[in-house]
Amino acid sequence: MVVATTDVWPNTAGFDTDYEEHEPVELTVKGTIPRHAAGVLYRTGPLGYKAKTNDGKIWAARHWFDGFSCVHRFQIDFPDADGPAKVTYRSRRTVDEYLEIVRTTGKLDSTTFAAKRDPCESFFWKVMSMFQASQNERNVGVTLSINMAGSDKLTKGAKPTTNGHTSGIETLHARTDSSAIKEIDPETLEPRGYARQERLHPELKGPFSAAHAKSDPQTGDMFNFNLDFGYKSTYRIFRVSAASGETDILANFHGTPAYIHSLFLTENYVILCVWNSHITWGGISLMYHKNVVDSIAPFDPNSKATWYVVDRREGKGLVATYESMPFFCFHSINAWEEPSASDPSKTDIITELSMFENLDIVKRFYYDNIISSIDTPDYEGEKRRPCLPMQAQFRLPSVNAGVPTTMPAELLFQADKFKSMELPTLNPAYLTKRHRYTYGCADRLRSSFFDGLVKFDNKTQEAIYWEVDGHTPGEAIFIADPEGVEEDDGILLSVVLDGYAEKSYLLVLNAKDLTEMGRAEMAGPMSFGFHGTFKETYKTYRGDV
Repeated sequence: MVVATTDVWPNTAGFDTDYEEHEPVELTVKGTIPRHAAGVLYRTGPLGYKAKTNDGKIWAARHWFDGFSCVHRFQIDFPDADGPAKVTYRSRRTVDEYLEIVRTTGKLDSTTFAAKRDPCESFFWKVMSMFQASQNERNVGVTLSINMAGSDKLTKGAKPTTNGHTSGIETLHARTDSSAIKEIDPETLEPRGYARQERLHPELKGPFSAAHAKSDPQTGDMFNFNLDFGYKSTYRIFRVSAASGETDILANFHGTPAYIHSLFLTENYVILCVWNSHITWGGISLMYHKNVVDSIAPFDPNSKATWYVVDRREGKGLVATYESMPFFCFHSINAWEEPSASDPSKTDIITELSMFENLDIVKRFYYDNIISSIDTPDYEGEKRRPCLPMQAQFRLPSVNAGVPTTMPAELLFQADKFKSMELPTLNPAYLTKRHRYTYGCADRLRSSFFDGLVKFDNKTQEAIYWEVDGHTPGEAIFIADPEGVEEDDGILLSVVLDGYAEKSYLLVLNAKDLTEMGRAEMAGPMSFGFHGTFKETYKTYRGDV
């Protein structure tokens, strides 16, 4: 199987696309889209990474995470009671000011994920510019939250009203791995405003946070961390109430600063894993380099990952600490509590995640390494194997035992890389509960990027796949069948690039066996992106995954 090779994935179809933002267009629907798919699907990601400056030069981002943020919107309607689905699409870049700075100055002074400073800048200037406030750190577009808890604290002016088109969507906010939050119009996709977590609570003054906050699936309360750098860097675990909009600090503790993309949530606890992506010099390296990648220390196979468990019900703060084998991770998947096998009065926490053996995956996503027309010997074929994820579960035993010392975390399983996935998701009804199935994008070294969608069974540790020669999928979103009784009763939505036709389509799969049910075809390629969120027309779902 060949996907996204030089022959079938030209630069104009995926990462450096000119498929600009536009007003809504109706897509061509083929096959069957079930009626419980009615709703709005949002997707994030960069729309291009190059811009022509006013002096005629070309500015280009170096890393996929630094491309120009864009939001895509698919609306699925059923206008007739017994008729087929109607799917409309629109997109818009959300970085107007950011792009204007690039075009007028030909550079950026803000902190990015991987852009390097000008090598001609003097050491003195680099040091002095650490203390200058940047006005262009507005490229925020990794994850999206619909009707996010605390949004009224971030919004200036009147609270927007809903209408029939937004299907109960009052607010839409974008986040990245910083304390920055951007508000976006849920229908036009225009940026409305920009704020930092300090507006939620004055103690949330650190620059780092998780792009993937976690929300209680019952209450909608949002949980995240804020990392404040220093000689003793401080993590603050906080909760934003969906009912009141108020924010409270659940715990604060000192720890090794790290780049952390996601965290875990159970019914009674918040779990933060400081995995092995440590930021050097107590965070000063981030201000000096002005990018995350160069600020991360080389992977140390002798340095343990540290797990912090914070009580979220009774105000007990940090209740347990664990250490495990070293690893790196972007995406946590789920976590749940169960009675300890040795003492039923004690509680164990099981965590599931997609983990990596080292930090190679971070550099794998430089544009030079993922655009197939550029020679990339470091990440071709078997040389990319260290970049492949592994489904894994850890047990954190006896979290309520009151043990004051650091305890060992137990690795329950580590799945084969070819059965594992990135951009993982699950049936959202099983958040904070034991689940069996996880869905995501497969990389089996059959292409220069993802080569299929995979369904992984946690019980048997076996996997099934959807794959089409020359077609490259994005993150899958699970939508449960309202009449379903089993965990995998539902559908998956994914945006797929047909590398041969150089066009994208919205794919609808049966979640049980990953067979295609239908699709909505676009007129051109949609740029490859990161994450998405879905709001069903007939159901209110609260949660960030």
